[in-house]
Amino acid sequence: MSVSDNPITRRKSVGVRVGSVQIGGDAPVVVQSMTNTDTADAAGTARQVKALADAGSELVRLTVNTHEAAAAVPKIRERLDAMGCDVPLVGDFHYNGHTLLTEVPACAEALAKYRINPGNVGFREKKDKQFQTMIEVAAKYDRPVRIGVNWGSLDQELLAYMMDENAKRAQPLSASAVMREAIIASALNSAAFAEKIGLRRDQIVISCKVSQVQDLIGVYDAIAARCDYALHLGLTEAGMGSKGIVASTAALAVLLQRGIGDTIRVSLTPEPGGDRTQEVIVAQEILQTMGLRSFTPLVSACPGCGRTTSTVFQELAESIQGYVRGKMPVWREEFDGVETMQLAVMGCIVNGPGESKHANIGISLPGTGETPSAPVFIDGRKAMTLRGPSIAQDFQKIVDDYVRGKYRRREAAKPAAE
Repeated sequence: MSVSDNPITRRKSVGVRVGSVQIGGDAPVVVQSMTNTDTADAAGTARQVKALADAGSELVRLTVNTHEAAAAVPKIRERLDAMGCDVPLVGDFHYNGHTLLTEVPACAEALAKYRINPGNVGFREKKDKQFQTMIEVAAKYDRPVRIGVNWGSLDQELLAYMMDENAKRAQPLSASAVMREAIIASALNSAAFAEKIGLRRDQIVISCKVSQVQDLIGVYDAIAARCDYALHLGLTEAGMGSKGIVASTAALAVLLQRGIGDTIRVSLTPEPGGDRTQEVIVAQEILQTMGLRSFTPLVSACPGCGRTTSTVFQELAESIQGYVRGKMPVWREEFDGVETMQLAVMGCIVNGPGESKHANIGISLPGTGETPSAPVFIDGRKAMTLRGPSIAQDFQKIVDDYVRGKYRRREAAKPAAE
């Protein structure tokens, strides 16, 4: 399903250009991710950025917390360019960003966007001055800024003031309601200040991240109604494994269904030794299963039951999903529309043939006691039957042949005229 076919009406927001990527305006929702390497390790960080970009991350954020990290940023950019990876880099600054951006100008120039947390730019009389310095650097290099307010690092002076004012009300709001309002006020006040300093409206993205689903929905419902800035969505500290995936999906899906959100990140805690790219895959699958975007062919598969005591269909579904994801970096460059392909791996005769006919390519594997053969359906018609121990390899070849025959090859970029 294309974006234009989807019944969701997107909130109108100001478009923001980040390198080659647009956030907001008429652009589709953008997927972001963040590295967890030591940014000072230029080689290791560049490898992880490349992996995230290959998985489909359209922006990648880096921690820039020390002079060593700031000095490594242009080296990371150079390494990525040498690898043919043009993903825009976003610098994540807290506490000392004003110093790093001014003292390491090569870092400021290599980054495509800066992320500033108003609660962590300074305290008391230094706060506005240090925030102003960062905004002036952004304006100098014509870089957009995400003003990112976080529940756990909210401007304490602002919060204390709003709590005091709330206590004077005849009917005070709850503490959580005041905190939600303080998050919104911090973001909007900082954005207005940034514009006053000289940043354009089309250079500002706002986020208001909290860690609870209902709070996130409430905050973004409110701020979306009060501004037209591009909005970045994400449940901060979502957690690990299924909890993090479920919580992020529950919160983001509600907001996206309401047309709120121009870019998203799923902030998963990786399992020990786990793959950082999982957060990219989950973000993509949220958008794709909602019909908002297409990133990679998705595999429909039955859950299994007493009719499917064999694990063959489970193994094939896992194998083919991994296979198409592995092929997508190449396919994406060579073929138009391959990301919309639908595959089905079914486990028995009950729903197998019917579901397979609805996919571009579907296979119905034999359930317990069924004839040991697997009919394959292509574009709704039975095309062949697979048997024997090499069904997985045979099915992969069918998918490869289908991609080459079905999807139009992209034209090679023409060299610029001299």
